[in-house]
Amino acid sequence: MPELKRLAILDDYQDVTLSMGPWDRLPGLEKTVFRDTIADREALVQRLAPFDAILAMRERTPFPRALIERLPNLKLLITTGERNRGIDAEACAERGIVFSGTPSFGAPTVDLTWGLILSLARRIPEQVSALHAGGWQTALGVGLEGRTLGVVGLGKLGTKVAKVGQALGMKVIAWSTNLKAEAAAAVGATRVEKHELFAQADVVTLHLILSDRSRGIVGAAELAAMKPGAMLMNTSRGPLVDQPSLLEALHAGRIRAGIDVYDIEPLPSDHPLLKAPNTVLTPHLGYVTEENYRSYFQGAVEAIEAFQAGAPIRVITG
Repeated sequence: MPELKRLAILDDYQDVTLSMGPWDRLPGLEKTVFRDTIADREALVQRLAPFDAILAMRERTPFPRALIERLPNLKLLITTGERNRGIDAEACAERGIVFSGTPSFGAPTVDLTWGLILSLARRIPEQVSALHAGGWQTALGVGLEGRTLGVVGLGKLGTKVAKVGQALGMKVIAWSTNLKAEAAAAVGATRVEKHELFAQADVVTLHLILSDRSRGIVGAAELAAMKPGAMLMNTSRGPLVDQPSLLEALHAGRIRAGIDVYDIEPLPSDHPLLKAPNTVLTPHLGYVTEENYRSYFQGAVEAIEAFQAGAPIRVITG
């Protein structure tokens, strides 16, 4: 493999990449950090064209075929994490670009999911603001014990979220297209149909991969089926939920929502969700932990070393 000369580090919002990885092991590699996300394709091509290696942070900057084909110098594209559906792996392979992933640490999205649930249930952000303004116990929260948690997608993350719910004394029900009753029962949950889950749950939490099949899987019918005051959590991907239907339900006061992911990221300052009531919003923090970042950047350095040694690692092919 040829020696890499220039690495672009993309979307480093916190400006921490170079301080959280063993980059001193790559003294001959020029490293350029970009802290912003460019949506304009032409501007992005001009920025990235000189680099022969790129480190992408999750899906902050997508790499469709149309972009990859305009980066003639690119030899190695690394994504943080084990997969990235925003990068066209087939286009990389066709152009001889090695597409590598990195390890992750634990399941930090589980923590964030429960942070949102507890924040909404006990109205924590609202009460913090009231306390700083001189108020004291200005609203009434709800407890979770004895309530029903509906998990949409009972995979690795969904199962961990379910176990926390069980520890809090919640009944857990679950649904996904391919979920079997036996698999749900094995983790202490009850498999129900989709409409039943939305009608019965006090808290609905989404843990699905975004695909053509799952896009908009929560729409007007599902939101209308939810109990008055029930809570919807989305820490997976914004387009799983139909945005106009969600906004209508929030403004009508029918449901509450804890949201970490959006149809557009970073979230524009004029996005309608920012003005929607009955929400707790966070800026896609599910994977943003010190431990996870250190694992990402350690893995990125390893991927570069392996590429330059002629033995690429953690190659993603699809």
